[in-house]
Amino acid sequence: MAAYADQASKVYGRGDTEVHALRSVSVGFQPGHFTAIMGPSGSGKSTLMHCMAGLDRLSSGETYIGGVALSTLNDKQLTQLRRDRVGFIFQAFNLVPTLNARENITLPMDLGSRKIDKDWVDHVITTVGLADRITHRPNELSGGQQQRVAVARALASRPAIVFGDEPTGNLDSRTSAEILDFMRQAVRELEQTIVMVTHDPVSASYADRVLFLADGRIVHEMTDPTPDSVFDTIKNLGD
Repeated sequence: MAAYADQASKVYGRGDTEVHALRSVSVGFQPGHFTAIMGPSGSGKSTLMHCMAGLDRLSSGETYIGGVALSTLNDKQLTQLRRDRVGFIFQAFNLVPTLNARENITLPMDLGSRKIDKDWVDHVITTVGLADRITHRPNELSGGQQQRVAVARALASRPAIVFGDEPTGNLDSRTSAEILDFMRQAVRELEQTIVMVTHDPVSASYADRVLFLADGRIVHEMTDPTPDSVFDTIKNLGD
């Protein structure tokens, strides 16, 4: 498994304010697969992703990336694992305005003093359609192009897994479809593993499978999703 959770639970607050965001969730993410996570607000989908990615710590249970138990790592080791083994794509592009597209893409590796595989980076840049925009700074790029830079940055270090938090939430439908196509292509051609939180049935349909959360638990799982099948499942879960 590229990553998995074993009886993962997360509780916020105490007493009357106690909230069980995750309730004994066990789930694995296979290498070279694209998984979408869906559920209503407060279902635990973002909490699951944040705990899987090492951005938040569990109350009990364990999460693993590449066989490494995250609870065994101190803060420095956890930061290094996130930098070296995990890619992130957020709704906000989080690009450095003074750097051009290529410099933004290689920034995590530069910060970690890691050797850059130029051929691989060039392949990723070509895959996401940025070859002719690579010397442009973020303010010279459209929103869709900026998100392509963010996707390329997440893929450039060959992470064990990429987590996306509503990565197309700020984009129009056409640009959103382009970004999702690139992510699908990264799974198919670059053998990347992607886990994406989304509320959109169309976005979820690009994944190999969809996990549905409610009240901190996985309540349904679907493979080979379509927009209609995802929408129908969400509707039925809400009944």
